Amino acid sequence: MFSSTDAPAARPLVLDGGLSNQLEAAGHDLSDELWSARLLAEEPGAIVAAHRAYYEAGADVAITASYQATFEGFARHGIGRARAAELMRSSVELAREAGREADVQRPLWVAASAGPYGAMLADGSEYRGRYGLSEEELYAFHRPRLEVLAGAVPDVFALETVPDADEARALVRAVRGLGVPAWLSYSVEGVRTRAGQPLEEAFEVAAGAEEVVAVGVNCCAPRDVEAAVRLAVRVTGKPVVVYPNSGEEWDAEARAWAGRATFTPDQVTAWRDAGARLIGGCCRVGPGAVAGIAAALGR
Repeated sequence: MFSSTDAPAARPLVLDGGLSNQLEAAGHDLSDELWSARLLAEEPGAIVAAHRAYYEAGADVAITASYQATFEGFARHGIGRARAAELMRSSVELAREAGREADVQRPLWVAASAGPYGAMLADGSEYRGRYGLSEEELYAFHRPRLEVLAGAVPDVFALETVPDADEARALVRAVRGLGVPAWLSYSVEGVRTRAGQPLEEAFEVAAGAEEVVAVGVNCCAPRDVEAAVRLAVRVTGKPVVVYPNSGEEWDAEARAWAGRATFTPDQVTAWRDAGARLIGGCCRVGPGAVAGIAAALGR
């Protein structure tokens, strides 16, 4: 299904929803800089339970708790390189365990999350991009952890919430030769990346990349999805992945969500009809909404 020579099938796959909100709903504090990655060390069973909830709600694909798991981020918390690598690999293993425990009788997949450089900074810069780093520096940041994640044999990499086409170029280079296909998903505002580049140009980064089997958007407002899907199809010809937020907005200074939710499961049929083949939710989209997505797609 996710091999570099076999793109996702015409039948849409349902992705999970926000891992962090499911963990918070279960009473876990994710307020520090490691976010959900902290629980890889402290409460791995909570991560298994969260993944299982999404599988049982109708998700075909679980996205791992490695979005904010980096060597640099773990080092700031006194976790050495060997232990950090072990925790990153465990993120894939925990999602696999959830699939074994889930009471479902269909194929399940695991996407190893790799968030942008700004996620490691934990200061909101993942929604701005343009960190002042060169493509080579970004490649040097991403490649080692992608190598570690590849060693855990996920089905696909989720190169997600990418705010900047420059960082996307580094990520596309960083997955080469690892033997794991990838999807590349931008965080956007309208039809531009968060860094302000035209989304059409940003999608071109992936157009000729053999390792990239799907392109799209995530961690964005639902209203921005349909236009992005149509652009991605036209520019790349690849299957499209979409998983927007609830519609609320993240206040990085207050470290809280504000505004009102605008995501509803009945929106997904328009995204499917426009060309989306992997559809789910990101922040503040829970198992109930994922069940609604599955139902809307006739699952």
